[in-house]
Amino acid sequence: MIKEAIATGDTVQIAYEKACRELGVEVDAAEYEILEMPVKKTFGLFGGAPAKVRAFIKTSPADSAAAYLREVLMNMGLSDVTVTVTEEENGAVLSISGENIGFVIGHRGETLDALQYLAGLVANHAEGSYYRITLDIGSYREKRKETLEALGQKIAAKAVKYGRNFSLEPMNPYERRIIHTAVQEVEGAKSWSEGEETARHVVIGPEAGERPQRRGYNNRGGYNNRSKGGNRNSGRGGYNNNRGSRRDAAPKAEQNVQPTVKKEAEGLPLYGRIK
Repeated sequence: MIKEAIATGDTVQIAYEKACRELGVEVDAAEYEILEMPVKKTFGLFGGAPAKVRAFIKTSPADSAAAYLREVLMNMGLSDVTVTVTEEENGAVLSISGENIGFVIGHRGETLDALQYLAGLVANHAEGSYYRITLDIGSYREKRKETLEALGQKIAAKAVKYGRNFSLEPMNPYERRIIHTAVQEVEGAKSWSEGEETARHVVIGPEAGERPQRRGYNNRGGYNNRSKGGNRNSGRGGYNNNRGSRRDAAPKAEQNVQPTVKKEAEGLPLYGRIK
């Protein structure tokens, strides 16, 4: 990528220095070509023309992204920051350092991700192939990666143990990849993505699928005394757990069985009004 500036001046040197200032580089840091030589005025009064020079520098996509990032940070009130460029294969890492820059990370890295996305657009504006830009502050990316790896393996182990699927919060594609990789390390667990756009999230579950839950048992594996078929404390014909003995049931002949009729709720009959 080439960044250039064209300037004029009474002499070639003056025009070149102007062009360098427009580029934002030190004098002699840019290459240049002379577009027009200066022409002196006739008798010092008539005609004449200034020199015209084109100065240019060859920049990498990372340099363009870093320059854009510095401008954005300055507009955010951070004039005293340093952006360090570390070139990698097919990309670069831009590390931001300075005082009071923690707010640039944002909630769970949302602000940092947004700036990274914009810087990536600038880096790939004039390139034919994709150039990956990673934005980092104080090794936040590495710490976040470690946190996500631990989370993925923990939930995967839980999914295998209980035979249930667990959904995680929405994440960007980079963080979802970290989770998927971590789940692969847990035997018997699998993961996949669900949802659309900003709601896309990872679901972790057992490889064999969810196990059916036994009737009468709660989610924690304990018995639910309120379920049908269980021993209730006061069930008919059952056992009274408080007394430890079976209740005396009245003979069928002596039982006065009365039909049970439910009362109307709020003025309406249970099964509707018959006309």
